[in-house]
Amino acid sequence: MKLFEKLKLDTLILPLIAILICLGAWSFLSGKAKVSTSVDDWGDTVTKTERVGISADLPSPSETWIASKPYIVEPLAKRGELDQGILRFTWLSLKLVAQGYLLALVIGTPIGFFLGLSKNFTKAFDPIIQVLRPVSPLAWLPLGMVMFSGMKILGADGRVSFGTSDAAALFTIAICAMWPTVLNTAVGVRAVPQDYLNVAKVLKLSRTKTLFKVLIPSALPYMFTGFRLSLGIAWLVIVAVEMLIGKPGIGGFLWQQYNANSFAHIILSILTIGVVGFILDRGMSLIESRFRTA
Repeated sequence: MKLFEKLKLDTLILPLIAILICLGAWSFLSGKAKVSTSVDDWGDTVTKTERVGISADLPSPSETWIASKPYIVEPLAKRGELDQGILRFTWLSLKLVAQGYLLALVIGTPIGFFLGLSKNFTKAFDPIIQVLRPVSPLAWLPLGMVMFSGMKILGADGRVSFGTSDAAALFTIAICAMWPTVLNTAVGVRAVPQDYLNVAKVLKLSRTKTLFKVLIPSALPYMFTGFRLSLGIAWLVIVAVEMLIGKPGIGGFLWQQYNANSFAHIILSILTIGVVGFILDRGMSLIESRFRTA
């Protein structure tokens, strides 16, 4: 019973207290509407409303809810390309992230194994990786637009179903998200005990069997750490990508609302990005735990 109460306190009450503290701080910082009256030169009473406070333009939690309610209560509505429900925007972004993320894993995992297994490969390519790794997605996207300029795949209706901006977006997500997978996979492979490899040689296992029976199981915890970090970066990059190419999604919606000075909708986008990122990380953690217990 005491254990249950402790778990309930840790998992429910404490996070709730933290949320209430954050809402209180938000309310304290946000602006308030102040109505003032004055008499003009003609003797008429003039009512003027202005916002005051530490951050006068920052909407309060209640104002944010009122302004964002149409996007939340109708999460799958589609009123226009850039006027959709919040879940519909999120789904569009997640599809693009999933494609770029899988591409990052397909490319990054083999590179990580090569780095872990070959000292010569590491000496040759590690400096290049360290140079490319810190480059911002804002720099990769224009390069992607140049590299894939003219790419055009037509759908059944004759419209472009996959074009330059789509290819550039996938390229940007993949190349930004792959580095944690590359580095953590390399570390995991280097951490495989030499005794395991010696046993594989004694048993005369082929390279393929050594890879799947020895290297991958031993390096899997490190690899999953890289996978989780890569997923977080992929979700982070999608905002910058959609902002620059104007694709509909949570990032494109945020940029549109920024241009419209709709601060309540900007906060809605930020909260959505954070919640989805949290869910993705917990989902990857759950998958990792299943593999470890398998």
